[in-house]
Amino acid sequence: MDLSLLLDMAVSGDPDRVVLGRGDEAMTAAELQRSAAAGARLLTAAGASHLVYVATNGPAFPVALFAAALAGIPLVPLNYRLAAEQLAELVAQNEPAHVIADAWLHEPLGTAGRAVTPEQWLAATAAEGTDEVPVAAADPEDVALLLYTSGTTAAPKAAVLRHRNLTSYVLSTVDFASADETDASLVSVPPYHIAGVANTISNLYAGRRVIHLPAFTPEAWLEVARAEGVTHALLVPTMLARIVDHLEEHPGTAAPALRSLAYGGAPMPSRVIERALALFPDTGFVNAYGLTETSSTVALLGPEDHRAAVGSDDPQVRARLGSAGRIVPGIELAVRDDDGVDLPPGTVGNLWVRGEQVSGEYRGSAGGRVDGWFSTRDRGWVDPDGYLFIEGRSDDTIIRGGENIAPAEIEHVLQQHPAVADVAVVGVPDEAWGQRIAAVVVARAGQQVTEQELRAWVRERLRSSKTPDTIAVVAELPRTDTGKLLRRQLAADIAAPTTPPATERPHIGAPS
Repeated sequence: MDLSLLLDMAVSGDPDRVVLGRGDEAMTAAELQRSAAAGARLLTAAGASHLVYVATNGPAFPVALFAAALAGIPLVPLNYRLAAEQLAELVAQNEPAHVIADAWLHEPLGTAGRAVTPEQWLAATAAEGTDEVPVAAADPEDVALLLYTSGTTAAPKAAVLRHRNLTSYVLSTVDFASADETDASLVSVPPYHIAGVANTISNLYAGRRVIHLPAFTPEAWLEVARAEGVTHALLVPTMLARIVDHLEEHPGTAAPALRSLAYGGAPMPSRVIERALALFPDTGFVNAYGLTETSSTVALLGPEDHRAAVGSDDPQVRARLGSAGRIVPGIELAVRDDDGVDLPPGTVGNLWVRGEQVSGEYRGSAGGRVDGWFSTRDRGWVDPDGYLFIEGRSDDTIIRGGENIAPAEIEHVLQQHPAVADVAVVGVPDEAWGQRIAAVVVARAGQQVTEQELRAWVRERLRSSKTPDTIAVVAELPRTDTGKLLRRQLAADIAAPTTPPATERPHIGAPS
């Protein structure tokens, strides 16, 4: 099955249902299919081997996604925030390409005179004037999408997602035509993020109108959510935190009446989600954990789990508010040690997943698959009831005095401090102990906090070996626009290691 068949099903179910956009840009399922078919003819006539999309979100993106599918070529969404030289190199990797890019990027990309803007793309695909739909490639093994990694630690590499990966994700997690005609989903993540792609195709399959927000601000998000009667939304944690801050700072501003609000892409501080649950009392919250290489979500913490956790006095149940939830249908999970041996519930290890939606493949490389299993490079554990807890990336582990320390554990404790809005913990080189622990925090608006206070806070809740050696208070942390923390950039920005006082150093093998 390929992506174009999802569009075929939407058209067969209700061709006149509005599935995309708002106002004059709104499209029905049939109009989207006609525009995609016109786009496919343009791509075929141009002899393009790839369709490169370097622009903000909007109606042009879904048309591009399905046009590429109908033309039998991959769509390649690129991060328009990358340096011009890097973007130009990525475009060159996909030649001969048809390029859709915001106007200001044409010259830096070296595509002036042959790239089109999203507006020109929409105009060209709307002007074809024929209902003929080209035959799709229809091979589930064909590459549907090439999504580049962030490139924060090395040159970006392209994750390969085939049609069968993406359609398997949709078919196993979404009920066809299950949405009401008035349902609308607001997607705020950019098109080069897997969640932006997955939400576009899954909402179409459900029959829910998709509205893309080109640039996020809490004010813009709230305005669109209210004006368009949005019922479902997707955010990354930093976006939700900014919305929560805005609503609390403006008490007269009512939260929109959403039925569902999904978040993911980065760890969610428990204080933020608890405040959000109070501000959106009638909204069902969903935490989605997934990766680009898994075609999006592999674990979900649903609305009932959120309500049960926040209302429980049982520490084990309440802790689930910080979990990724349970594995979705069609996915198998294994927690393994460094030698590949499966570990029992409750034991932290390396997370491996397997399933039809899992690609784990990169262009020019087989990736991290072993016998169908893909190494996520995340570390975590599963409780006796099947709830998955993520401890962070395996290469983020701090090794201090021979002890492995998960930054996420220390970050979680610091996030509980009432004056802390954001926090990151990294390991920095230390001649005597291999690494020392450095924490960087952002104080909440109007709050002040000292290093001594925060170190005492951690020491009271964790053993001394996990107390940060240094804590700096800064205005903001380096994050991507999808909320991913740039840990290596942060570590590089921290001053050269200094020797902490001997009284603060842990003894190797010392009891807690």
